[in-house]
Amino acid sequence: MEAVFKSDRGKVRKLNEDSGGIFKNQYAVLALVADGMGGHRAGDVASKMTVDLIEEKWKRLNGELRAGAAEEWLYQSIEEINLQLSQYAENNPDCTGMGTTLVAAICTEEFISIAHIGDSRGYVIDQSRVLQMTEDDSFVNALVQSGEISKEDAEHHPKKNILLKALGTKGKAEPSIKTIVPENGTIVLLCSDGLSNKVNEDEIKMILSGEYSLEEMAEDLIRVANEHGGEDNITLAAVKVNVPDEGGGPL
Repeated sequence: MEAVFKSDRGKVRKLNEDSGGIFKNQYAVLALVADGMGGHRAGDVASKMTVDLIEEKWKRLNGELRAGAAEEWLYQSIEEINLQLSQYAENNPDCTGMGTTLVAAICTEEFISIAHIGDSRGYVIDQSRVLQMTEDDSFVNALVQSGEISKEDAEHHPKKNILLKALGTKGKAEPSIKTIVPENGTIVLLCSDGLSNKVNEDEIKMILSGEYSLEEMAEDLIRVANEHGGEDNITLAAVKVNVPDEGGGPL
């Protein structure tokens, strides 16, 4: 499987509070994107801690995960990390109120499991479509889901950045998790809102349908986000899965 991780500060922010990475073992690829938030430097602490902690758990895995076990591993790992972040903030006053989004994908030739909390997104791209696998845990998306505003209104809503869920809060994190069966050439794209707010699905499909490398495609996505303003940090992780073309769908 081809995989790439890229993060850019953008054109406005002085600090990059995003984190993430690509982590491989002999059975699967784990892709991560976390977008930190909080007071001075607390956001980058939260996002980096999250990525470091889940990477440690990944390295301790013994054996191959099947689809159901992968979902359970993601859920339990995220709940444990949520508790660790909350405790760290309590013990470190400079990090009071810190938190982070997280979108994580375990990718194999047999299945792709995507977990998320917050408004960082996970997409699946194949030859015919761009499918958004995650629903933003945000105030504005709740208004969209209830029918109070349209998706078009949501794009420019003044409270667009208010999150209803994030890692680092007290209590349960309760991440959302979905699993699909990939097609040959399926691309998994995880990104912070610095990308998804600036590059629409048509542009994503056009770029990721190219005949060049995943690395070059990732660079193009970041370039377009910056050309459209680049007001936020821009981070993505992408994985291309090559399997026999037997079709895919929900498990």
